[in-house]
Amino acid sequence: MTNILVTGGAGYIGSHACKALAQAGYTPVTYDNLITGWQDAVKFGPFEQGDLLDRARLDEVFTKYRPAAVMHFAALSQVGEAMSQPGRYWTNNVAGSLNLIEAAVAANCLNFVFSSTCATYGEHDNVVLDEDTPQLPLNAYGASKRAIEDILRDFEAAYGLNHVIFRYFNVAGADPEGDVGEFHRPETHLVPLMLDAIDGKRDGLTVFGTDYDTPDGTCIRDYVHVCDLVDAHVLGLNWLEQGKGSRVFNLGTGSGFSVMEVIGHSKAVTNREVPYSIGPRRAGDCTKLVSGSTRAELELGWEPKRSTLETMIGDAWRWHQNGNYEK
Repeated sequence: MTNILVTGGAGYIGSHACKALAQAGYTPVTYDNLITGWQDAVKFGPFEQGDLLDRARLDEVFTKYRPAAVMHFAALSQVGEAMSQPGRYWTNNVAGSLNLIEAAVAANCLNFVFSSTCATYGEHDNVVLDEDTPQLPLNAYGASKRAIEDILRDFEAAYGLNHVIFRYFNVAGADPEGDVGEFHRPETHLVPLMLDAIDGKRDGLTVFGTDYDTPDGTCIRDYVHVCDLVDAHVLGLNWLEQGKGSRVFNLGTGSGFSVMEVIGHSKAVTNREVPYSIGPRRAGDCTKLVSGSTRAELELGWEPKRSTLETMIGDAWRWHQNGNYEK
């Protein structure tokens, strides 16, 4: 079977990608330093512990497995932390990714699928975002991802490194079969924070800002189910295998929901109230991020089948109750 190196494969999105790869007939090889990932989530192929900044370790893993492609998920991704500790993001995300890209080229592994973000766009008032929207990131997280996109283009020109870049919108949900799910420490994502509050695992949810220029004053985001997201990655890998060349795709549904709308849907799904309080805005948060592109659907044949709020929250709720890695 064909080996695919999956950086961050012990994390939330990476572990779901490993399952999707295994189901598609590949062998996912997880490379993770376990700082934010969980070894219990590595269930679908071999595990190699290592850091992106360790070039010798990367070379060792490339030599051992001879992967046909890389799926690169490993990154720091907290907006607040990126605002207060930008150097950490430039070092980990950019220098680490450059190390990985150079190791891939040295190993003649020239197909590369990259996990980018809609945060590269920054804030564009009252604009739905497509792949040609100017990239004006507001924080070191988005800026670091944009820089990696630039590195990939340079390495394509110099070495023929073919790549697919996916700019995600907000990812939610969990594997409906319960094999893997969403769990971070510390937790920063809205849906698991909300479910923790419902379940009494935290005092309550904090809604950061109610004075945004939106109908209810809270931020609007485009949510996509994690299983739909990783299905797109397998399609992106197939795209590269077919020699179709480098391409950028947004992954969103085109539908935006405010924080308060998500809270309302969670009450309907769980039949429980969400305890919450109002806090100040967080630095670096955009008012609205919604994908207006259908490129992934038209060119990759991607169809987001589970990306309704009811399904995402329902899958996450089942995982939350039964699959937490702390149990």
